[in-house]
Amino acid sequence: MTPTRDQALAMLRSMIRIRRLEERCAEDYAAGKIRGFLHLYIGEEAIAAGIIPALAAKDAIVGTYREHGHALLRGVAAEQIMAEMYGKSGGCARGRGGSMHLFSREHRFYGGHAIVGGGLPISLGIALADKVRGTGAITCVFFGDGAVAEGEFHESMNLAALWKLPVLFVCENNQYAMGTALVREHAEPELYKLAASHRVGAERIDGMDVVAVAEAAGQAVERVRETAAPWFIECSTYRFRAHSMFDPELYRDKAEVELWKQRDPITLLVKRMAGVVTEADIAAIESGADDEIARACAFAEASPLEPVAELLRDVRASGEGT
Repeated sequence: MTPTRDQALAMLRSMIRIRRLEERCAEDYAAGKIRGFLHLYIGEEAIAAGIIPALAAKDAIVGTYREHGHALLRGVAAEQIMAEMYGKSGGCARGRGGSMHLFSREHRFYGGHAIVGGGLPISLGIALADKVRGTGAITCVFFGDGAVAEGEFHESMNLAALWKLPVLFVCENNQYAMGTALVREHAEPELYKLAASHRVGAERIDGMDVVAVAEAAGQAVERVRETAAPWFIECSTYRFRAHSMFDPELYRDKAEVELWKQRDPITLLVKRMAGVVTEADIAAIESGADDEIARACAFAEASPLEPVAELLRDVRASGEGT
């Protein structure tokens, strides 16, 4: 697939918007404006930028705790995302979820799940509901290589195949489950083969190449929608930052990180489209992303904390606080 100029600019814009959002989150975490755990997506942007545009508005998305970029590209406003990061009432979950629990019913974005692999069985339930209702929607669930070691991964693969559920499984294999290297965690490091063992159609792609991801996503979404059967994509990628902001990152060599950074997905696309995408194009995209994030942070700063009187809202089905 050779992207057109417009397609390349859209991909580049998506990745730069995510990169700028995540870089600002790192800054605000260091400044004490964001608390709790924070897991950044820097280096993995090509996956969200390639997969999410292939989905329809009616489709559902289930994310991991590294989901800020997914939510942004799905259409959740940067203002709502940053306010949620700040724990403010203007956030997409009214400040109750924070970084790991972004949620938007309006956009069919169902988390943000802090439990490793926790989104997998949930995605089956959503897909089953859509299948029973005949909506024609599919569910896309993102998860990391660490989730593949969980029992619910195999349970989910088995049920998806048995019940023929319209789920697109996207494994963001960044080579490390927290601090454990892939080869020390899995006897079979080619993770797509584990999905195939459950008779789920599966493939492995270069997750640092946004064009390859977009091409695979387009084909996979069409296949799942037509057959109402699951499909599995393993995206080989790498996070440039530590597992979380608490992680001292003592388990991998700096030389390895630098080697992977040479395959920065943004840089790769710019090089590929040299002569088509100009420096002026890139500057305009970066400026737009900077303005978007600045507005989002201003909104988050101005957004109030949730009133104490509202703290019981959605906790009980009836009575005070409902």
